[in-house]
Amino acid sequence: MLKKALEVLGVYRIYEYWLTNQIKGKPVPSHIGLILDGNRRWAKVRGLPDIVGHEFGAKVAEELLSWGKDLGIKTITLYVLSTENLKRDQNEVQHIFNLLEEYLEKVKVNRDLHEKKVRVKFIGKLSLLPKNIQDLIKEIEESTSGYNSFFLNLAIAYGGRQEIVDMVKTIAKDVSEGKVKIEDINQQSISEYLYTSHLPNPEPDMVIRTSGEERLSGFLLWQSAYSELIFFDVYWPDFRKIDLMRAIRIYQNRSRRFGL
Repeated sequence: MLKKALEVLGVYRIYEYWLTNQIKGKPVPSHIGLILDGNRRWAKVRGLPDIVGHEFGAKVAEELLSWGKDLGIKTITLYVLSTENLKRDQNEVQHIFNLLEEYLEKVKVNRDLHEKKVRVKFIGKLSLLPKNIQDLIKEIEESTSGYNSFFLNLAIAYGGRQEIVDMVKTIAKDVSEGKVKIEDINQQSISEYLYTSHLPNPEPDMVIRTSGEERLSGFLLWQSAYSELIFFDVYWPDFRKIDLMRAIRIYQNRSRRFGL
């Protein structure tokens, strides 16, 4: 009710204008990661089923791409579904799959992706997903594979430790086949074996987590070593463009030392 009242009064629009002036002319992160947390708790405080929270969260995720483009962010990686999430109640998991299928169908026919040259990539153990979703993923990836103006990555059935395990296995296989020498393995070569190797900047400058939780929960464990971490006490379905702008302002006010 308060949110609606503020929108009617134009308070958000005024605040967005003020934030725009605050962040204008300063460095904007080229790659941001977002942990989309709090869908179920958002629904619970409203006395609604969990699935409603996921539905509202999906709508916010749809808007995020245009927000990022407006603010000059080149790469966005969304933590949509973890491997642990797949162990939840199967009715809830099935509903998430249904929402995901609906979302991907929209992505597939989204003209903006092609007009703005957006490359869409899915990272995670995609083999754990239903066949119809895997087919949609393949179709979307293939149709956008030649683009490089903007990068949208969706971490689905993703686990940071599993990504590292997969990387180690692949390197071990290449060493055993003589494709790689052990002495040539370094941080750069390891990055080339990770799920994010296709990105111009695979390491997010900033990682945002909603819902008030202050942990990464396995999100991009290797890549986020020097990311600026920003935690918001707002559930994902309530996340707005001004929250993204607030995060950018926080980022701009920090000094990134990279351990130096």
